[in-house]
Amino acid sequence: MQQVIDKAEVLIEALPYIQKFRDAIVVVKFGGSAMEDPELVKSTMRDIVFMECIGMRPVVVHGGGKAISAELKRQNIKVEFVNGLRHTCAETIKIVDNVLHEQVNKSLVEHGAAAGGRVAGISGKNILRAEKLLAKCPETGKHLDIGFVGNIIEVDTREIYRAIEQHLIPVIPPLGVGGNGQVYNINADIAACKITEALKARKLIFLSDVPGILRDPADENSVIGTIEAGEVQQLIADKVITGGMIPKVMSSLHALEAGTNKVHLIDGRTRHSLLLEIFTPEGIGTQIVKPDSIL
Repeated sequence: MQQVIDKAEVLIEALPYIQKFRDAIVVVKFGGSAMEDPELVKSTMRDIVFMECIGMRPVVVHGGGKAISAELKRQNIKVEFVNGLRHTCAETIKIVDNVLHEQVNKSLVEHGAAAGGRVAGISGKNILRAEKLLAKCPETGKHLDIGFVGNIIEVDTREIYRAIEQHLIPVIPPLGVGGNGQVYNINADIAACKITEALKARKLIFLSDVPGILRDPADENSVIGTIEAGEVQQLIADKVITGGMIPKVMSSLHALEAGTNKVHLIDGRTRHSLLLEIFTPEGIGTQIVKPDSIL
């Protein structure tokens, strides 16, 4: 009997958060090594279905880098990165498009449906307007042509809102289209931030490969629980926030400025990390907040 009572207590503990976030749009960026484990993918999509069932409005933006690299290798196409961005030639963008839509997006939609959710795959090509992105050489400062890699200039939210109004969970791959109809590969973290900004979502949650932002990169127990937006620049200067985390965090600040209350960075490799971060007072990762944010 005590075990049953304990389960009820867990639900009651979550009640204030369920009430607070009823009807709130929450963007979940799903990627990294968490997508390599089929059981974790299945579990995460079930958690996202749970969020929708209790009244939240989750929107999923996903990556697929490992699946893309595997397909390129299978087809003997060289994989090359410049400043962390995949060099995307005409042949590569076709493979990126196919893998993101036909493999990754399709799989996530199927897992969500298997968990009893109503899930809608929405192509980024329908909602993300992009232009060619030129990378900058860190040594010379000159611009580098890295192929069909794009920078988002506009998010058309109409299709996302239609899905939300129909109580569907939108699942979006990071591809955009330019004015000439050219398809561009978009960094999934940036896509998630831009979509969050356009929707003025209550929360943005990154399921990453680390427990959060670490005070000491060598110590996974040194997670910084809460960071105020105004502290970010100093943490970058102190090299606490480094590498690929910098553009992710800087883009997150734009989402906060646009109306998002909190950005969370949590370990997607931990089962139910999404629910633990949202529905428990302790949380398990790092949250970046505006000074006046609560809950």
